[in-house]
Amino acid sequence: MVTAQRTLDRHLVRFADALRTAGLPVPLASTLEFGRAVAEVGADRRDGVYWAGRATLVHRPEDIPLYDEVFEQQWLGAIGRGRPATVPSPVTLLLDEPGGDDDDERESETPDSDVLSVRFSRVEVLSARDFAECSDDELAELHELMARLRFSGESRRCRRMRPNTRSGRLDLRRTVRAALRTEGEALYRSYLEPGERPRRLVLLLDVSGSMEAYARALIRFVHAATVGRRDVEAFALGTRLTRLTRELSTRDPDAALARAAEAVTDWSGGTRLGDGLRLFNDAWGVRGMARGAVVVVLSDGWDRGDPAVMSEQMQRLSRVAHRIVWVNPLKATPGYAPLAQGMAAALPHVDEFLEGHNLDSLEILAEAITRE
Repeated sequence: MVTAQRTLDRHLVRFADALRTAGLPVPLASTLEFGRAVAEVGADRRDGVYWAGRATLVHRPEDIPLYDEVFEQQWLGAIGRGRPATVPSPVTLLLDEPGGDDDDERESETPDSDVLSVRFSRVEVLSARDFAECSDDELAELHELMARLRFSGESRRCRRMRPNTRSGRLDLRRTVRAALRTEGEALYRSYLEPGERPRRLVLLLDVSGSMEAYARALIRFVHAATVGRRDVEAFALGTRLTRLTRELSTRDPDAALARAAEAVTDWSGGTRLGDGLRLFNDAWGVRGMARGAVVVVLSDGWDRGDPAVMSEQMQRLSRVAHRIVWVNPLKATPGYAPLAQGMAAALPHVDEFLEGHNLDSLEILAEAITRE
């Protein structure tokens, strides 16, 4: 009995698969309903199986002839009634290139042909490619795309007040000045409210040897952020700490990177992230630069120094910064775990831990920088 039921189930599933192969849309839920219907009406009568399938597997009147033909082939062993074989439509792959005008010509050559055109963009391919696998020409294209990223930035309240005509703190000076024009009567009152300014963005780029494959691309991102918004500070972290804000302030990317290369003397060298963060905190960060700022650390977390120093300096930085974002290109590696001693020591003090291995991940980073 069990063997017979299993045989029937295989026939039902094979029939549903045959309908799909013939072009009839048969979802899995309909197949299950078909099995329940056959169980109710019984499989010993041809009409019962036919109408069970007709009621559960066919959803459009125009599909009935196709259903009848497949039913006869599967359940009665009949040969098809001369239904012509379906010839698959040709698939044309078109590569979208900027400034190309040949697409309209191709479409106008065969306006009535049944051709399925599948397009893919080189920009999408490059955006998903790992920086470490890109050639020099591909990196040059990615650098141009990075320049299009937007870093509007969030705002924060500042001490400087601004006029407000409706509410807030009374502005005595403007109120009295207006009263002098109305014989001492304060008919018009002025108010003040706290002003707003863009929240400072601080970028700390690891330029050690372990980051060499990614640092040459991420320095372009740092440059795009420096020239793309106000109040941005940039530093290079290696065996020493180098401030790059002035070098990267020019809008010419090639000139900016040439000046940065001259300033950074420890490019592709060792790394002491904890000591570099201590220098940053002592000279700039805790003294005011990182206070209320969004601090972005672009590093793989490999540190030759004492992990206790890293933990202490990250804790100091987290006390004054509004938000700390750590960007690690290795995070995209399958099976990655933050086992490096520097990364493990820093992670408890990080607000967001992101990837940074391709352009798509940098777009996510740009969005994380700008949101509250």
